Amino acid sequence: MIVDRIRRLIPTALVLAAAGVAQAPKATRPALAREMVAAHNDVRQRIGLKPLAWSEPLARVAQEWANTLIANGDFAHRTKSPYGENLYEIRGGSSSPAEVVSSWADESRDYDYASNRCRSMCGHYTQIVWATTKSVGCAVARGQGREVWVCNYDPPGNYVGERPYGALR
Repeated sequence: MIVDRIRRLIPTALVLAAAGVAQAPKATRPALAREMVAAHNDVRQRIGLKPLAWSEPLARVAQEWANTLIANGDFAHRTKSPYGENLYEIRGGSSSPAEVVSSWADESRDYDYASNRCRSMCGHYTQIVWATTKSVGCAVARGQGREVWVCNYDPPGNYVGERPYGALR
């Protein structure tokens, strides 16, 4: 339809601005990358895992999804993604990279390594410490009184029946 053709012609930044979506300014993206990868690697280091590397391609995928979630007023994982994914949302405030990763890492108290089971929610934590994951890319979008953070992981983790770490440590 004509509306779809016009939408394709409008630059993404204008569409996002019209929807009230704000993303991290380019000047702060290197800082966000450094802080996010450092926070992830602090968690991994505590259990003797190799550090993750920052992935700009994963960060771009994360930014696109964070923007979509804000623009649509949604909060859900991307379906059929080839990457692992952690989501974080705050309403009426903002968070730092350390706070976001800390909230996911706090789920470690609900993970029982001996039985490889969660007492409650622990999938965010197990994705952070998935031993075969090598890279992470994260992004944040703000709008409509909320902030949404997305991190993508490659290769992904959280395979049913598999331990997040162990022999690969």
